[in-house]
Amino acid sequence: MRSITSFVCQECGYESPQWLGKCPECGVWNSLKEFKVQSSKFKVQPQRENIKPKTLAEIRYDSKDRISTGFSEFDSVLGGGVVKGSVILLAGDPGIGKSTLLLQLALNHTQKVLYISGEESQEQIKMRAKRIHNDIERVSVLVLSTTSTETAISAIEKTKPSFVVVDSIQTMESENVAGLAGSIPQVRYAASQFIRTAKTLNIPIIIVGHVTKEGMVAGPMILSHMVDSVLFLEGEKFTRTRILRSLKNRFGSLDEVGIFSIGEKGIKEVRDTKDLFASLSDERQAFGNILVVTLEGTRAFLVEIQGLVVSSNLPVPRRVALGVDYKRLELLLAVLQKHCGLPFGTMDIFVNVAGGLKLSDPAADLGICLAVFSSFRNISLSDTVAISEVGLLGELRPVQFIEKRIKEAKKLGFKNIISHNTYKTLNEVIKSLK
Repeated sequence: MRSITSFVCQECGYESPQWLGKCPECGVWNSLKEFKVQSSKFKVQPQRENIKPKTLAEIRYDSKDRISTGFSEFDSVLGGGVVKGSVILLAGDPGIGKSTLLLQLALNHTQKVLYISGEESQEQIKMRAKRIHNDIERVSVLVLSTTSTETAISAIEKTKPSFVVVDSIQTMESENVAGLAGSIPQVRYAASQFIRTAKTLNIPIIIVGHVTKEGMVAGPMILSHMVDSVLFLEGEKFTRTRILRSLKNRFGSLDEVGIFSIGEKGIKEVRDTKDLFASLSDERQAFGNILVVTLEGTRAFLVEIQGLVVSSNLPVPRRVALGVDYKRLELLLAVLQKHCGLPFGTMDIFVNVAGGLKLSDPAADLGICLAVFSSFRNISLSDTVAISEVGLLGELRPVQFIEKRIKEAKKLGFKNIISHNTYKTLNEVIKSLK
């Protein structure tokens, strides 16, 4: 055996035989780290198999069986359940609820589940299980606390559970690979071993992954390419709402999202989003708030946007955006000032999306503009729903699934719905509200 030195980028996984100051792949400076790989002196000639290509008509396959997780929201994101033999990577910010979600998923499952944790002891896992489940004595969950990749693989092969949870991939390490736990060689080796085991034994494995400060999945980029599905759990730490998105899914679409609510008793599904992101009570009879209808995946629900306009004593007035893009807010304020004649040059303007939701839907443009106008003119828009994109020329532009959005607003009793179907320009809307 001889040792081969290689340099691997800690950001993107690029490999180089020599050290480089700047990674040629991702452009990050001082990101290449050295590690050694044991290589055999003898090269084994690969055996050539006599495999004949087939046409699509000649290929026979069986439809993939799916396992229900007990959470319909989780199943819908995956396309109807967990496919046997698949490997799913679940990522999210620290403390967002990844471990709680997967432990509760394991506790609610009727068949045998193996929960492998490299971050918590068995006693800690039991304490959390007792908090989120009423009767843990009747559940068939096997708990293993280890950071050894080989020990985890051996446990899977011996117990043969219905599915496996690994929390997390960054804690797994092996003596067969150089580097500490969480390094690129260790993460790549552990992922390949879990994938091989899942495909060989036809057992689905859910792997928890950490994220970087930029919000990307930590570890080599190849990790996201190796797994079958990549899920991302997002939400503000100090709010109860959690949204599960699919960034990659080989066995389903990327259009669905799962909405959950986290509390002291764990995570619950949210099927009715009526009061989740918007207050529909009489408390909304204030100035500076309006409802918009946004889409998350294929689901439409109402969101409350709040605006606040006050006089400023600063040379450069403040613009604060929470839940909406800051540059988008500046663009919309410029449109209001140019085409509607609103004097915002000496005003501090604050915009917030209630419930901690982050909006990137262009259909919320009109709602942002009207929330700011409502605060500026002290006009109540509590019975109004705004659905439209606003262009630089002040025109109202059509958005996708407008009929579905209007139907959702009417279902909740709103009749005053402003969209590009009722007005052509933002200035016409402003004049109608004065």
